[in-house]
Amino acid sequence: MQRPRTTVHRGRTRRWILLALPAILAVFVSLAFFRAQRVLRRTTEAAATAHQLPFTLQPLDPAASRAQGPGFEAVFPTTAYTTGAFFDGSLYLAGPAGLTVAGPDDREAQTLRTGLELPVSPIVAIAPARLRGASEPVLLLATAGAGLLLLEPRDKISPALRQLLPAEAGARDLTALLPLATGDLLLGTRHRGVLLFDGTALTPFQFTLAGINPATLQVTSLAAVDASSFLIGSRDNGVFYVHAGTVEQASVSTGLPDEQVESLAVSATHAYVGTAAGAAEFDLAAPSFRPARILGSGFFSHTLALDAGQLLVGTLDQGIQQIALTPKPRLLRASISAEDLPASTQRIDAFLAAPDALYALAEGRLLRRTNAVWTTARSIQAATLTDRNISALAFAPDGTLYVGFFDHGIDLVSPEGTIHHLEDDHLFCINRLVLDPQRQTIAAATANGLVFFDREGTPRQTLTHRDGLISDHVTDIAFTPTGTALATPAGLTFLGPSGTESLYAFQGLVNNHVYALASLPASNQLLAGTLGGLSLLQSNTVRRSFTVANSTLQHNWITALLAVPGNMTGDMNGGMSLAGTYGAGVETLDGEGVFTAIELPPGTPHNLVINPNALFATDTHIYAGTLNHGVLVYSMTSRRWSVVTGGLPSLNVTAFAAHAGQLYVGTENGLVRIPEADLP
Repeated sequence: MQRPRTTVHRGRTRRWILLALPAILAVFVSLAFFRAQRVLRRTTEAAATAHQLPFTLQPLDPAASRAQGPGFEAVFPTTAYTTGAFFDGSLYLAGPAGLTVAGPDDREAQTLRTGLELPVSPIVAIAPARLRGASEPVLLLATAGAGLLLLEPRDKISPALRQLLPAEAGARDLTALLPLATGDLLLGTRHRGVLLFDGTALTPFQFTLAGINPATLQVTSLAAVDASSFLIGSRDNGVFYVHAGTVEQASVSTGLPDEQVESLAVSATHAYVGTAAGAAEFDLAAPSFRPARILGSGFFSHTLALDAGQLLVGTLDQGIQQIALTPKPRLLRASISAEDLPASTQRIDAFLAAPDALYALAEGRLLRRTNAVWTTARSIQAATLTDRNISALAFAPDGTLYVGFFDHGIDLVSPEGTIHHLEDDHLFCINRLVLDPQRQTIAAATANGLVFFDREGTPRQTLTHRDGLISDHVTDIAFTPTGTALATPAGLTFLGPSGTESLYAFQGLVNNHVYALASLPASNQLLAGTLGGLSLLQSNTVRRSFTVANSTLQHNWITALLAVPGNMTGDMNGGMSLAGTYGAGVETLDGEGVFTAIELPPGTPHNLVINPNALFATDTHIYAGTLNHGVLVYSMTSRRWSVVTGGLPSLNVTAFAAHAGQLYVGTENGLVRIPEADLP
């Protein structure tokens, strides 16, 4: 009797399943493994991407940028070189004014100006590099606000430019550059630590150290020790040594002269760290990262260079110091012999190493070292303004332009273009320059008193606290029908026929710290803008005060005031004055005491800071200078506000003046002018 075929079939099926089971399990295991690998890879990529900073890398066209600008012209620009490098046979010098390229014959091949051909941001560091993935070397330009510029000098007359612009504002404010031998690039930032650019991605450099947040580190300098080790200098946390996968810190507690690191220099076995109180020498082969000795104690070591067994220290107030690096260091004399360089030259911004010489940037000039003597290697323009940081402007009736500086007195620029500089204990920090409508002379409000000029531009009288002012520090001046009003951090002082009279918070002023004044002759009233609101005065008495608590005022801190010209009152919805604030832009104030924010152009932030006394009016326009957002412009023709940024040497606009149809704009980075008719 035969067995049923179904039994045989089932047996064969069972054996087949048993034989195939390991293969099936292997397939499932492989699928699970590859799925896990894919998930892990995606997770790893997502984690890496999460730390990346978004940025754009796009070309810049200097010619197009210049053509698109509204036509500002620099007025006696100061060269002010603060950094530089030798690259591709040429010398590149840069600073707040822009970039100058000099060929081997020392003649200028090209100048790219800040705010015109270049973004509106000073260049703070230069370094040649060959970046990862690039076939040719480039020149890197770090800016204080516009990210990184990459210059390819294929054509000396018209080099190619690209801009690496991080989306995050803090990552755009650079302070230092360090190209690595690997092709990677380290970027030091003012408040965002160190960033790493590998040619495709921008990521924060992370490390773990007790009490230190690398994401907020204030970086001042970077220096390479070798291909995988480097130093990080910081503003208030000393110096960091990154090597062999570890990070070590040296600070005041371990022997550093000061927490503020200004500069770094490295030899084969040693590192030199310049601080605000001297330089420290480190033996990098020592078991611990701490200073081996202090060199040049007390010198503000702003920049360092190593040359022929010496440490050269460039200071901000004591010129160049040379220290012999012998077992017993000794200070050597550095002689500066430059005919066009003032004998009082004290500030050294940078040392530049060339194959055959050592150079220094001093007070914007280029010096060359020959043996132990420094001589001028590059001449400067004869007629330039004393400083770039402008705080006040005013025209005298004869056409003389008074230019006040934040900390360098006043330049008087004649209609013929000659410049006469005035500076002393009183004419130093200039807050305001105002024309006296009766005497037709200029008065200067300074941090050390009130100075009256005569019609020839000579200081004739200085008033201080000893002469009856409530404070030496005068922040604004207003000429009223009955006399002169002065704003100070301690209240108001009135100068009249009977002498001086002062008023402060105890007598009703909304706040003692007064920043701005505006006289309203039609109503014989005076507006006083303070740190705590606005007071309206009549006959030297407070009639009413406005704050965010009792009015429609949006910010108590008033920085600038302007009486609206009579021909514009209707345009301003009945407003009798404008108030600039620290954080709420510009507001109008009408006769009923109602404040209204101006209608800003689309995209303009509403928390604008208006700089002190940076409100100005002409017959056709009103101007407001902002902190880092350019100029607000009101046109009588369009009855609208617009924003002007193109062509300015800085977005921090501090002062205005007008003469013969020309508008003069003062910034923290120089003075420019433009015909009012050319404004967009």
